[in-house]
Amino acid sequence: MLSIEQINKLLGVEESFHASYKLMEVLGSEEDRNNLFEEFLKLETNLYYDWFLNYYQSEHSDRKGKGQDFTPDEVSEIASRILRQGRSNLDICAGVGGLTIKRYADNPNQDFYCEEFSDRAIPFLLFNLAIRNIKGIVRHGDSLTRRFKAIYKLEKGDKFSSIEILDEIEDIKVETIIMNPPYSLKWSPDKKYLEENRFKEFGILAPNSKADYAFLLTGLDQLTENGKMAIILPHGVLFRGGSEGIIREKLIKLNYIESIIGLPGKVFYNTDIPTVILVLKKNKENKDILFIDASEEFKNAPPKNVIEERHINKILKIYQNNKEIDKFSKLIKFDEIKENDFNLNIPRYIDKYVEEYVPPLADILKDLIKLDEEIEAKQLEFANTVGQLTSKSIEKDRELSNFAKYLKNRGTTKRKGQISFYD
Repeated sequence: MLSIEQINKLLGVEESFHASYKLMEVLGSEEDRNNLFEEFLKLETNLYYDWFLNYYQSEHSDRKGKGQDFTPDEVSEIASRILRQGRSNLDICAGVGGLTIKRYADNPNQDFYCEEFSDRAIPFLLFNLAIRNIKGIVRHGDSLTRRFKAIYKLEKGDKFSSIEILDEIEDIKVETIIMNPPYSLKWSPDKKYLEENRFKEFGILAPNSKADYAFLLTGLDQLTENGKMAIILPHGVLFRGGSEGIIREKLIKLNYIESIIGLPGKVFYNTDIPTVILVLKKNKENKDILFIDASEEFKNAPPKNVIEERHINKILKIYQNNKEIDKFSKLIKFDEIKENDFNLNIPRYIDKYVEEYVPPLADILKDLIKLDEEIEAKQLEFANTVGQLTSKSIEKDRELSNFAKYLKNRGTTKRKGQISFYD
């Protein structure tokens, strides 16, 4: 993996905060752009992972202001393999393109669409797509208001993509959507949005304090008739009430939710918040929802937890086969969800409680007798030790002797009155 120093040297900057502006300048020239790509490929040839993940995460991301928290590779892999291959993919809140690169690794020849708000992320996103010779569209702006500052069109070349700036582009429908939006981001829900297709069917908007469902519905609206979406969100979307509860109920009644996969906490870089992958599909064949509680599927590697390949394979095998495993996964019928007031909190449906083992009473009593005998032996040993003690005073010697006799007599009295439970 390229170091911060190597990346800064390739970009010709001394400080990382200059990198975005310098990179955007280079991308504007085909010759400079291609020369930079060639220099990068001398140091790094693996195109199937995001070289900038750690660099951007540590040097450029804005967790507090924009809720940026880039997706760990293992979470990206689960989401992408759930979606499988498609001819077109959309990544809303694409960041520098980590999720899109994972989709590219699964099928390099599909059309890729990305939307990203951050000015600082856009140059890295364009770089990541063009160096991989990807065909696609990048919209730079606000995915929720649908107002975009710029639109970039990438076309395949002999080795690298060309980059062209467009004035506008028609809305598109895609077969798959992969998304990790900022969690519980504040937004401005304007009532006029209810006239738009993405919200019209639901008749209500996500609250201004939490845009989670606004992102979800924006994505859902851009799926083809048989499209599928994997969106990573905090657990709160499963049970919060108010307008979110109304939207969730409608999603369930319209049969859009296919699966809910609970992930471990502490797998992200900047937050310990445990997350879920919601899998939504248009034209589902049945109304069941598959719940998977993978919250314990990780290896602890401080300061974070890591979902290993064996955990990923277990989750995907269960998802792909709609398999039920006690205390791990369960197919839930619509009627049961309705009885729970459309609350999708995973513990309501998957009971992780393991009853504590209680040994037979006879075994407990045997252990108590054995313990009692050990205590008595120690008491006699202590009495003998006391009997060997001496002092310079006859009176104190007598007191020590009497105490030793007391201890021995106490043990003798106890043995005389002993009752066996097993005679």
